[in-house]
Amino acid sequence: MAGNSSPAILPISNSQTANADGQQSTINPARAFFSGISETVRSGLSSRRPWPELLDRSAFSKPESLAEATVRIRKNYTYFRVNYLTVITGVLAVSLLTNPFSLITLAGLLAAWLFLYLFRQSSDPPLTVFGRQFSDRETLLFLILSSVVVIFLTSVGSVLVSALMVGVAIVCAHGALRAPEDLFLDEQEPQGGVSNFFSFFTAAAPIISQPAVAARG
Repeated sequence: MAGNSSPAILPISNSQTANADGQQSTINPARAFFSGISETVRSGLSSRRPWPELLDRSAFSKPESLAEATVRIRKNYTYFRVNYLTVITGVLAVSLLTNPFSLITLAGLLAAWLFLYLFRQSSDPPLTVFGRQFSDRETLLFLILSSVVVIFLTSVGSVLVSALMVGVAIVCAHGALRAPEDLFLDEQEPQGGVSNFFSFFTAAAPIISQPAVAARG
């Protein structure tokens, strides 16, 4: 009987596998979101025009009228749109870096949106603060109210608006002063640079919203 006996089969617990799957499902939306942002930004920046062409001093001249300045801005934006968006983004970044309070506040607000709402899974326990559980709807309402307070009732909103106005003013000044006659404009060219530059909002939304919708269902 000893020779015919087989080793005992130990029961296998699925708890570790379930925990690993849960951790992986939690990490995947965040990884997909930031990976999509990185790839989309690289794709958008790859379609930018050469910076020496943007700053060619020989192409600058004073427009003869407001109508000509408007036409120049439109044509230059069509050609240099990714460069212009990069300039505006750089102005916003410099403005935030020179205002640490605004930078820290915005970073905290963004982190709250990501980890309290966008990245939450259906298997995650309800948010609990001081022994009280908050539903997803209450969490969303809190995040919306916090965003309104941060943007409109603190200096963050004025910093963002001021930086955006400076960036747009730089773009308009360059577009009005640079003569677009030497540019090879294609009027039929789609606005691919802009859509690719910001497509991570729509590309990453389905990946993140699926678990979020499941959690709210």
